[in-house]
Amino acid sequence: MNLLSVEGVGKTYQDHPVFENISFGINQGQKIALIAKNGTGKTTLLKIIAGDDSPDKGEVNQRKGTRIAYLAQEPELNIALTVEECILQSNNEIIHVISRYEEALNNPEDEEAYQMAFEAMEQHQAWDFETQYKQILSKLKLDQLEAKVGSLSGGQRKRIALAIALLEKPDVLILDEPTNHLDLEMIEWLEAYFAKEKFTLLMVTHDRYFLERVCNEIIELDEGKLYTYKGNYSYYLDKRDARIIQEDVEAHKTKQSFKKELEWMRRQPKARTTKSKSRIEDFKVIKEKAHQRRQEHEVQLEINMERLGTKMIEMHKVGKSFGEKIILNQYDYTFQRNDRIGIIGKNGTGKSTFLNLITGTEKPTNGKIVWGETIKFGYYTQGGITIKEGQKVIDVIREFGEFIPLKKGRKISAQQLLERFLFDRKKQYDLVEKLSGGERKRLYLCTVLIQNPNFLILDEPTNDLDIVTLNVLESFLMDFPGCLIVVSHDRYFMDKIVDHLFVFRGDGVIEDFPGNYSDFRSYEDSQPKLVENEKSKSEKKEWKTPQTKQNSLSFSEQKEYNRLEKEIAKLEDEKEKLEKQFMDTSLAAETITDLSIQLNTLTTNIEQKTERWFELSVKSD
Repeated sequence: MNLLSVEGVGKTYQDHPVFENISFGINQGQKIALIAKNGTGKTTLLKIIAGDDSPDKGEVNQRKGTRIAYLAQEPELNIALTVEECILQSNNEIIHVISRYEEALNNPEDEEAYQMAFEAMEQHQAWDFETQYKQILSKLKLDQLEAKVGSLSGGQRKRIALAIALLEKPDVLILDEPTNHLDLEMIEWLEAYFAKEKFTLLMVTHDRYFLERVCNEIIELDEGKLYTYKGNYSYYLDKRDARIIQEDVEAHKTKQSFKKELEWMRRQPKARTTKSKSRIEDFKVIKEKAHQRRQEHEVQLEINMERLGTKMIEMHKVGKSFGEKIILNQYDYTFQRNDRIGIIGKNGTGKSTFLNLITGTEKPTNGKIVWGETIKFGYYTQGGITIKEGQKVIDVIREFGEFIPLKKGRKISAQQLLERFLFDRKKQYDLVEKLSGGERKRLYLCTVLIQNPNFLILDEPTNDLDIVTLNVLESFLMDFPGCLIVVSHDRYFMDKIVDHLFVFRGDGVIEDFPGNYSDFRSYEDSQPKLVENEKSKSEKKEWKTPQTKQNSLSFSEQKEYNRLEKEIAKLEDEKEKLEKQFMDTSLAAETITDLSIQLNTLTTNIEQKTERWFELSVKSD
C-alpha cells in the first residue's frame, strides 16, 4: 500500500538548483535509506517530505490519514520544559490518553472522569504503551525526567526528539542521522527495535552497519539523478559499482560515435540534403551526451606529517577525579608509534576527560604525564568548527597561510587545498554559516589535517560526513604513520581503523582489549553474565580465557617464544638507530627514500613477530 509519493520535486537556493525532478514512492513496510554526497540536499528533501519545507517545483502527496513523524538533524524543543513535559506535550494521542488516566487516578472522587479515562486506555490499547514509553526513555538514557531541556546537551535533546518520534507510532517515520549522539549500546538497541516493530522508514544515515541491518531499500541521489536499489547496503555497493561500469562503457561508445560524426560534419558541403539535416540533428544529441562527464570527485587527503621521535606519551600512575567521582585510578600506559586505539564506553565514564589529559588541557589529580618533544596534536572535537559571523570558507584556510606545505617539499595554495576537499572556487566564497552540517565537518577536518599532526585524536569524526568522504578518510587513516586515537559510535569505522580498544567501564576502570569493536562484542557476548553488584577490583582486565594444560606451549613453541623475545629486542634497537639517522639534515633525498623503505620493512617485521609472540604468550598462560 502506497503511503506517500514524491512527484517531480525540485528546490533552488540562490539561483542554484539543489535537486530537480525528484520522484519516488514510499510503500507500507519499506525501510528506505537516502544516500548522497554532502551538500546535495538530503536534509532539504527530508524536510520537504515531512512538510517542514516546501518545494519550488512538484509536490508531495500522502494517503489520507497517513501520520508522519520527523526526526530533524537539529530538533527544536521548548527549552523551558522538563524532559517529561516535552514528551507529554507532544502531539502523540496515546500519551495524552495516559496523561489523562494518571490525572484521574490522582482524583478518584471524580468517578465519571476516571471511567472515561479508563475506557480511553482500553480503546487505544494504551496499557502496554505506558510500559513501552518508560522502556524507550530508559534505553535512551533519559531517566532524569525533571531536568530542564535547556540544561541538556545537544545529544540529549536529539534523544528526546527520537523518543517522541518513536512513541508517536507513525505510519511513516522520517529520520535524519538517527544514530548521531547515540552510544553503541543505544544504536544496537535501536537496530533491534526497528527489526521488531513494523515501522515504515525513510532515513539519512552514514552508519553502514545500521544501513546493512535495518534497510531493505537504498535510494541514491547522484548528480541530480535518482537510482533505486531493492536491497540492503551490501546489495547497493555491488549494484552501484556495476551501474558505474556500464555508464563508463556507454560513455566511451558515445565519445567514439561523436568523433566519427564530427569527421562527417567537417567533410560535408554547405548545401544540406534532408537526410544530412536529420543526421545533423542526431549529431547534436550525440555531442551533448559525449560532453556529459561523470563528476567522480573525491576528497584528496595529504599531509606533511611532522617528524615523530621515539618518545611519544607516557602516563605514570595517573589519577583523575572530580570530587568523589573517579575517572582514572593509578593508570599506566606508554603510547607507541603506530598505536591505533579506539575508545568506547558509556557517557560519563571519562572518555573526554582522558583525551583532555593526553592533550594537556586538563591536569591529573595525581601521577604524571610525559610528552615527547616532537609530539604535534591534531584534535578533531565534537564541537566542530567555530563559526565567525561573515567569515567565508576561503578565509578559514587562509588563517593558516596562503600556501600550505605538502610532502616532499611541495606547496599548495589555500584555494587548491579547498578544491581537494570538494569546495569549488564558487563555494570557497560562501559564508561558513551557510554550509550544510556535512560541509562544515569536511572544512573542519581540513583545518585539523593541514596543521600536519603526528598524533591524531578524532572525537566522533563520522558524524554528518557522507559515505564517500568516510571511505576516503578511512583509506587515509589506514596509511597514517603516526599515533591515532578514535572515539566513535560508528562500528564499521572502528572495525576498519583500530586494532585495540580502551574500554571505559566507569569508576576509574579502563580495560585494554586487543581487537576491534566486533571482536569485543563477540567476546562480551560469549561471557557469562555477571551478578549486578559484582565489580572489578583491578583497573585492567586480562582478556584471556582460562587455559588448560592441554593448551600450554610445546617444546618447539617454547623455543620459538624465547627466540622471538630476543629478535624483537634486536629489531627495536635497529629501528631506533635508523630513526636517529633521519635527524641528519644533510641527507640527500635518495638517501631519505632508501632509509624510509628500510624503516617501513623493519616496522612491518617487528609487528609480525610481536603478533606471533603475543599469540604464544596467550597460549602459555
